[in-house]
Amino acid sequence: MNGKFKIIVAFLMLLFLTVEARLYWLQNTQNTYKEQATLNALTKEYINPARGFIYDRKGRLLVSNQPVFSIWFTPAQSRAFDTLALARLAGMDTTELKKKIRRAYRYSRVKPSMIASGYLKTDISPLRAVLFRFPGFEIRKNQIRKYHTSHAANVLGYLQEVNERMLRRDPFYRQGDWAGVTGLEKYYEKILRGKKGVRYYERDKLNRIIKSYKNGLWDTLPVPGKDLRISIDIDLQAFIDTLMAGKHGAVVAIEPSSGEILALVSAPSYDPELLTRRDRNKYIAEWLRDKVHQPLFDRALIGAYPPGSPFKLVNALVGLQTGQIDRGTHYVCHHGFKYGNRFMRCHCGANGPVYLSYAIPYSCNTFFSKTYLKIIDAASTPAEGVQRWSDMVRSFGLGDFLGYDLPVGRRGNIPDSSYYHRYFGHRRWKSMNIISNGIGQGQILTTPIQMANLTAAIANRGFYYTPHLAVEIQDTVIDPRFRRKHLTAVDSAYFEPVIRGMREVYEKGTARYSRIPGLDMAGKTGTSENFIIRNGQKVKMPDHSIFVAFAPADRPRIAVSVFIENGGYGANVAAPIASLVIDKYLNDTISRRDLYERVRHINLYPIYESKHATDSLRKP
Repeated sequence: MNGKFKIIVAFLMLLFLTVEARLYWLQNTQNTYKEQATLNALTKEYINPARGFIYDRKGRLLVSNQPVFSIWFTPAQSRAFDTLALARLAGMDTTELKKKIRRAYRYSRVKPSMIASGYLKTDISPLRAVLFRFPGFEIRKNQIRKYHTSHAANVLGYLQEVNERMLRRDPFYRQGDWAGVTGLEKYYEKILRGKKGVRYYERDKLNRIIKSYKNGLWDTLPVPGKDLRISIDIDLQAFIDTLMAGKHGAVVAIEPSSGEILALVSAPSYDPELLTRRDRNKYIAEWLRDKVHQPLFDRALIGAYPPGSPFKLVNALVGLQTGQIDRGTHYVCHHGFKYGNRFMRCHCGANGPVYLSYAIPYSCNTFFSKTYLKIIDAASTPAEGVQRWSDMVRSFGLGDFLGYDLPVGRRGNIPDSSYYHRYFGHRRWKSMNIISNGIGQGQILTTPIQMANLTAAIANRGFYYTPHLAVEIQDTVIDPRFRRKHLTAVDSAYFEPVIRGMREVYEKGTARYSRIPGLDMAGKTGTSENFIIRNGQKVKMPDHSIFVAFAPADRPRIAVSVFIENGGYGANVAAPIASLVIDKYLNDTISRRDLYERVRHINLYPIYESKHATDSLRKP
């Protein structure tokens, strides 16, 4: 009996403690729920955090913040006012001001609506001094970017006020906020923007603030955005901009050992500081209307061009890997060669047998076209041959977005067997039908960043890292995919004869006049044919000038690709630019002043303007 009594007492004590704990939990939880419900009923004021700064690879400040102001209107707090006077003070059109006020009344009589925004401190000062004469209007402070460079606009990107779609998609944003819409500002938006703070206020029925709720007990402070250090060398970027004056095209420079992007130039470009002004929409509209120069079009990332002769390097590597050629392979070149009833011209200068060691520095079309045919025809069917070739070429990052940390890009085109089944509309095509692929023409399209990455893979003797811009993010680990090595389908042993030929391009080949004394460089010129349709007829325009290079050849620190639209032979414009870029980066000087002055004064704008002189002009 004594044992049963103890069990009953223990059970009653446990029950008592359980009930007591439950009551305590309900009391505290219910108080929390009640507090949260009260907070939801109060007026919240969101405090925008300071956006993270952006620095270049050497720690030089590129982008910071500056205050920006907006005008807000609460109808219930307003009375009759001089609309014309306010419009003049605010720098607004009177009709536009009245339209915004009517919209504010439709939205809410007691909640504020934004009337105008984008005022810098100097713009808002005259209005601030007299705004007390206009009840219902108030000035609110936010922030916008301050650019400390006029270069790299395509890389840095810009902010714009959030629109209705962005407000619906992301609860972080409120009316009047700014968000990144291009470049790094967009890609790293969630890292750069930080976390908002909140203040709670009690208001009266007209939505006027009475006092802070509980002296700010539940208020939170904003958390600043994280700073970003990027791989761009802003001095190198600015130097390339001087070389690209008067030209359309792109220059991309990559550090082969890391995949870090040293320069990413698209020409022409624009000054990002112009997009911090109230009339920013005027500039954007003007640039969008400019169909000749298209400064908002990032040619480095989305300009797709036939790669021309630099692509011969890939076909040489595939030929060596598959055993279709070796160092002793040679073809006879009589200023070109005949295939079917057609003749492919060649300007390599040979009139006899050509070996790989000669074909690369002098860019022999015959050698690489016949090599391509051997690669394709080695398989049981052309479709099988093209598929194997395509898979090997894609291992160099061609025909792919690459995965860099910018929000735009193009795949380009590395055709495979299914592509040609669609292209020809049947399966009875032959290698002769696609022979232009052997010299980087045909249906092949690449972007400048892809070609820079290809050059880095060659410089590394068979591997590359994903090109990227982020070097350091405050208190954050860099994406590990940027540290992952990508192997090509070609063994490292096969790169040496190709690189030896690329060195000869500078020593005695097509780029010998662009050589920089004391620098061991490896490169390859390219000339890409370019046609347009004018008044219903196919018209040949000046070719695109292309060049890829890396240096030093044995221990590469920089790989470069240069595309100049309508620049002519690769040796004319692209090769000197690449050499100057390499010299500037490695030596921090201009060793060939003559080369620099010649390039800097080349102006191709008359050609571009001629191309767009008639509305009937369009691409074939």
